Amino acid sequence: MIAKAVIILFILAILFCLGSGLYYLVHDRVDSTRMLKALTWRIGLSVLLFLLLMAGFATGLLKPNHVALFEPVTVTMK
Repeated sequence: MIAKAVIILFILAILFCLGSGLYYLVHDRVDSTRMLKALTWRIGLSVLLFLLLMAGFATGLLKPNHVALFEPVTVTMK
């Protein structure tokens, strides 16, 4: 349960950085670096989330659902 909360918090932080980068793109001066810093944070958080997900799957802390999108088709020969 805690792992899911951490993943959701990371996604919300990534979306916040993306939104603030868009805001700074539209409203800041030309020589401002706030947009660059916001998008750099977004990339860093995305990479960190990816690494945490890989570590979670490798250690067994996170397990995939194994939900099949399509029902397997079996072919029988007569």
